[in-house]
Amino acid sequence: MKKGLAKTIQVAINRRRFGALLAGVLAVTGLSAAAAVAAEDKPEYFPPKLLAKPYEVPDMALGKADAPVTIYEYASATCPHCADFHINEWPAIKKEYVDTGKVRFVFREFPLDQVALAAFMLTRCVAKDNNDKYHAVLDMIMKTQREWARNPRDGLMKIMRMAGMDDKQFDACLKDEKLAKAIMNGARNASRDFKVASTPTFFINGRKVTGRRTIEEFRKIIDEELKRASAKAE
Repeated sequence: MKKGLAKTIQVAINRRRFGALLAGVLAVTGLSAAAAVAAEDKPEYFPPKLLAKPYEVPDMALGKADAPVTIYEYASATCPHCADFHINEWPAIKKEYVDTGKVRFVFREFPLDQVALAAFMLTRCVAKDNNDKYHAVLDMIMKTQREWARNPRDGLMKIMRMAGMDDKQFDACLKDEKLAKAIMNGARNASRDFKVASTPTFFINGRKVTGRRTIEEFRKIIDEELKRASAKAE
């Protein structure tokens, strides 16, 4: 990785007007509802064992390790569709499936730009491999995306201060070339191995689900995969 990456990240999050970037991300992420539904006519599956293969950074997972269904989400911190999922669909999925032991949920970073990479680096640094704290900070980042994106450095610093990170730790984290490279390598692997090309992209027991979905659509797919898992176990 080039020596100037830390400086590039710093420059990116110092930009005060970020609306144009968010608009550009919105244009290239997710699928239309019609396209997403059409894609589900013939679901594409990937081997769960391949999906479970660890990356250079540890998986940030919630739920029982032996849950019958595992969901992997690939998302970007600057993706509006990803923020919508975490605001509108994720709370119900967590309550109905994760908290009841039916689903293990794994979040994997797929940054679409330097600001998203910075947000993920900071979330990992402040969480220190604590899954619950990681997801709590991630939820805050997603739910307040429109606010902190107007002034990325100050906005992200405010979130990290609330999570217990001081300003010195903030700057040190953004200079962690090893962490940045590990996160980007994970995204490259997902693109290569699982054809992840847009965000959000989900794998529900290996079943690829792309684009914006309603909670009803998620329930239908998850319930179908729970039935398939139950049939295999018999």
